[in-house]
Amino acid sequence: MPIFSTHDGTKLAYHVAGNGAPVVCLPGGPMQASAYLGDLGGLSAHRQLITLDLRGTGESAVPQDTASYRCDRLVDDVEALREHLGLDRIDLLGHSAGANLAALYVGRHPQHVARLALITPSVMAVGVPVTGDVRRETALLRKDEPWFPAAFAALEAIVAGKATEASWQAIAPFCYGRWDEAAQAHLAAEEGQTNAGAAAVFGAEGAFDPDATRAALARFGSPVLLLAGEVDLNSPPPAMAEFAGLFPNAEFVVQSGAGHFPWLDDPDRFTATVAAFLG
Repeated sequence: MPIFSTHDGTKLAYHVAGNGAPVVCLPGGPMQASAYLGDLGGLSAHRQLITLDLRGTGESAVPQDTASYRCDRLVDDVEALREHLGLDRIDLLGHSAGANLAALYVGRHPQHVARLALITPSVMAVGVPVTGDVRRETALLRKDEPWFPAAFAALEAIVAGKATEASWQAIAPFCYGRWDEAAQAHLAAEEGQTNAGAAAVFGAEGAFDPDATRAALARFGSPVLLLAGEVDLNSPPPAMAEFAGLFPNAEFVVQSGAGHFPWLDDPDRFTATVAAFLG
């Protein structure tokens, strides 16, 4: 497992899978070890995946300064990885909360990004609203599934501001296109992968300036793929369409039947879409 030193001396780890031109992959969580990405449904058969363990997660070291977990400060770690890899320009992929980091990196270093793939992205960095009504409408696409009544009741509690820990656990099936054994195993494997303290800092005050980021993305002319899952409650397609519209050169794709982890729901369709975009 390769290790490099970032700007403040923190030792960061990344994982390499596959051959071909590299794609730097930023995990979500926020602040979750990159292990949950796996090989992105077989994308490593098309490109070499460089999956970064963000500071304080996975095999990467805990920094001395815990304020450095803030998303805008993580941009320097991505830049240090690019320099370590010896690449003038990178293809960059961000999933979920990792898309916030990818967006901030593009805003600061647009000249170093050849292509940008945002997979079911979080919207914190760009301030796109996701309303409770949109989440309900997305959830209702699953109304015929046996687990739906309990999960929808939990969603209503969350939207109403009455969430408990049990509410968040109960809506887990909405994250996956199929709530089967594979999905349940994926969820179970996530236990212990997230640095909760770091996650609390990730979006702290000052991390995001949506107006400035939107302006930067509007100037970013390189190709962008924004891939949404049709039934993804976290990143519902209407909000994702608005996100895609912030770029001058974005391809917007909604993967049918997919949740928040589209490479699990239909690996073949996911890899075909992303590999074709990356070239």
